[in-house]
Order: sequence, then structure tokens, then C-alpha cells
Amino acid sequence: MSRKFYIQKYCTIKNNRVSVNGNEIFSSEISDKKDFFKSVYQFLGIKYSKFFKMDNLSKLAFLSAEFLLDKDVSEGKNIAIILSNNASSLDTDRKYQDSINDSENYYPSPAVFVYTLPNIGIGEISIRHQLKSENGFFVFEKYNANFHYNYEQSLLQNNKSDSVLAGWVNIDGDSYEAFLYLISEKGEIEHTENNLKQLYDT
Repeated sequence: MSRKFYIQKYCTIKNNRVSVNGNEIFSSEISDKKDFFKSVYQFLGIKYSKFFKMDNLSKLAFLSAEFLLDKDVSEGKNIAIILSNNASSLDTDRKYQDSINDSENYYPSPAVFVYTLPNIGIGEISIRHQLKSENGFFVFEKYNANFHYNYEQSLLQNNKSDSVLAGWVNIDGDSYEAFLYLISEKGEIEHTENNLKQLYDT
């Protein structure tokens, strides 16, 4: 008999607001996304100097994960990370291309180049929380609840992971959106495709 799994916790970051389990816990009138992410970082009260070297996509993924993972949740656990978006690392790719196009500053900065892959955000989360588990980053036109549900269930039912941190992290121009959730055998919201759709849409 297959085990049941639950959405233990979920976090949404968009429109200058942060919500955890459907409850708004932080908001700001700051319009610039980089400055907004900095304000969320300060709200969390953490000390992690590498944060300021990350690109915006990695910052968004990192911040979302901070609201879901803590020492009690992540220490010694096999937590898989499965993320997706529709713009890959386009936000940073544009900056990289701009530096190439600038004849007076032709050589792109390695600090920009290192973030021209979308899965770097997964790496930042893994380093922060000492995770060495399965992970993947996928690109879809929109959040694909069917894909996520089936992949996440497979990892858990086949004992590939104890729990899964998953969801949608997207940045394209001034637009940004994160919907991350933690799946485990604890919780009240059953992990179903329909529940994922409903939580994403709220």
C-alpha cells in the first residue's frame, strides 16, 4: 500500500509580499526587486554573506527556502530539491549579454557568468542547508502541477528522498514569482495534483 504524503509548509513570494501557509508575514512598497529581496533577507535576520553575490533568481529561491527549512527540518535529512520556471536564467543571461555588447567593458565578469544556469539556485540552497540529495531544475511554459506531483511522489514512494522541497521560481524582467513547498509524511494538506494547483493559484 502506498504511503500518503503531505504539503508540510509552503511559501509564496510575489508582488512585494511574502506569505507562508497562506498568511502574509512580510510586505514592502519597494519596487526594485533586488532591493525587495534585500529587505526580505534583513527581515529573516540571517547572516549569510554569500547572499549578496547571488543573482536575483538564486536570491529568490534561497529566500523562499529559508521560510521552509530550518535546522530541525533539514539536519541529517535526505531532502530532494525539484524546481522549475519558464525563463531559465534569462534575467542574468541578459546582463551577461549586455557586458559582451559593451565595447568599453568587453570581458564579462565571472561573477555574472557563474549564474547563467538556473540550477545555481539549487546549489545555493544545498550549500546553506548542507543537502547532498537528488535535485533538478526544469523549464515549462507555466507551473506544471502534474509533472511536479508525479516526480515528487516517485522520489518519496521509492525512498529516494525523505522529503522534497519543490516548486516554481521565476524571474523575467521586473516580474518575479516564487511558490515553494516542502513535502513529507507530516502535515494536514495532502500532496495531490489538485491541491498543488489550488495553492499555486491562491
